[in-house]
Amino acid sequence: MARWKKPTKEQISVMRHDVAEHARRGDLRLPDAVMDMRKSIGLTQQEFADTLGLTRRQVAEIEAGTANPTLETLDKIGRLFGFTVGFVPKVRQDP
Repeated sequence: MARWKKPTKEQISVMRHDVAEHARRGDLRLPDAVMDMRKSIGLTQQEFADTLGLTRRQVAEIEAGTANPTLETLDKIGRLFGFTVGFVPKVRQDP
C-alpha cells in the first residue's frame, strides 16, 4: 500500500472548496465527508485522531463506514469545520 502523501497548498484549497460546495448542496455524507474534510486540512488519520482526542482506528472505521460514532464524536469533527450535527432534508432529484 502506498504511503499517504501530504497534499500541496493548492490541492488543500481545492479540497476545501469541494467540501464547502457539498455542504451547500446538502450532500455532505459520512463516511466520505470525514475523509474529505480530514484531507482538506492536510492531516493523516493519526494527526486527525490526535487533534480530536480519538484513536487512529476510530477515524479509519468512521471513514470506512464501519463505525457508529457518537453524537459527541460527530460534533467534535463538525466543529473543526464550522458545522453542526443536525437533520438535513432529502433533496428530491427529478430524473
